[in-house]
Amino acid sequence: MKKILALLLALCMIFALAACGGTAAKTDGKTDGGETVLKLWCIATESDANRPAYLQAIADYEAAHPGVKIEMEAFENESYKTKIKAAMMGGDTDDLPDIFFSWSGAFLGEFVNAGRVQCLDENFKAYADKIPESMLSTTTYDGKHFGVPTTFNIVAMYANMDMLAEVGWDHVPETYEDLTACCDALVAAGKIPFGCAGKETWCVTEYLEPIIIKTIGYQDLNKIFAGEASWNDPDIAKSVDTLQDMIAKGYFDPNGAALGNDEVKANFLAGKTAFYQNGSWNTGEVAAAEFKSGVGLFPLMNADRSSYNQTIGGPSDVLAVCSASKNLEAASAAAVELGKEICHYNFLNAVGMPAWAVDYDTSSLPPLLVDIGALVNSCEGLVLFGDTAMAADPAQIYLSYVAQVYGGAIDGEGFIAGLTKDIG
Repeated sequence: MKKILALLLALCMIFALAACGGTAAKTDGKTDGGETVLKLWCIATESDANRPAYLQAIADYEAAHPGVKIEMEAFENESYKTKIKAAMMGGDTDDLPDIFFSWSGAFLGEFVNAGRVQCLDENFKAYADKIPESMLSTTTYDGKHFGVPTTFNIVAMYANMDMLAEVGWDHVPETYEDLTACCDALVAAGKIPFGCAGKETWCVTEYLEPIIIKTIGYQDLNKIFAGEASWNDPDIAKSVDTLQDMIAKGYFDPNGAALGNDEVKANFLAGKTAFYQNGSWNTGEVAAAEFKSGVGLFPLMNADRSSYNQTIGGPSDVLAVCSASKNLEAASAAAVELGKEICHYNFLNAVGMPAWAVDYDTSSLPPLLVDIGALVNSCEGLVLFGDTAMAADPAQIYLSYVAQVYGGAIDGEGFIAGLTKDIG
């Protein structure tokens, strides 16, 4: 009898302890109350232009799916690249997010090849009429879809038209001769043409890559980024020399090497520089500036190999699902719907071009976004941003050489010689 009473008391204690756990305890991604909790990692920090779209899309999704909670955690751009690679390629899958932001192309492809990303083919079937297959091409591997585009962006050359007017220019220069003449006039007037964030090498590529594509053409640059052609191209060396010549002539803010992108953009929006060359996700902020704004593409450099309407960009920002998620079905469904709605709100916020079909009112969009839309519609060739188009290891080597270019440590010949030796 004593043994039976002891056993009953022990069972009572177990049930009491379980009851004390409440609804906050989580098991396999769910609370005890039955709510599915999905962890989302992204780069939509408070200073990131994409953040409002993320927050609104999450709010909409949670309202439409009362049993699902999205826990978003945002990281700074560069640190995130290191974090997500370490998490996805590491051995421990317990701390992985259910849904994560990624760049398309080789960046996501590395995780797909490692078996860490969930295929979304079944989820996309319901959206066949909502997104063109071309917008999924950069996240399609071996014929299967693994990423959800959240926007479509190109590298645009924004201009402060009020500042340009002060030195006699009423349009964004479309030839290199006109661009240098405009920059010379700005420098002579004591004004700074460009700002570039040296602390963030991807910002330097937003200047170098447009010069390269306008010199060697999108087809050859795509082959180089894919590892199908050599960096040993004298026209690439000329592109590097062009950028360094612009720096030497005083076309760039000399303090830029020590600045981050937020600071460089703030300087442009405050009227301290005449041009800002960066992704079209900045359109909303530029359109809201106090000066009259304009936009164009970096001028054509070599008509024998390229054309003005070739540019850097594509559907590079995507959401993907960790194959180790304990809520694969819920995470996969949420990722596709969230990606669609983030794209929707990003376009309305003038943060990027729509990768998904536009089935909502766009009458409130600023004219500047219409102008960028016209540039995209006239595009004759795209190359995905280099650090995402390339595989991880070559991309890091490439970025290290880009940093040396901006710092003046190597010239064009040194750039192609080093990349040819280290990559091919």
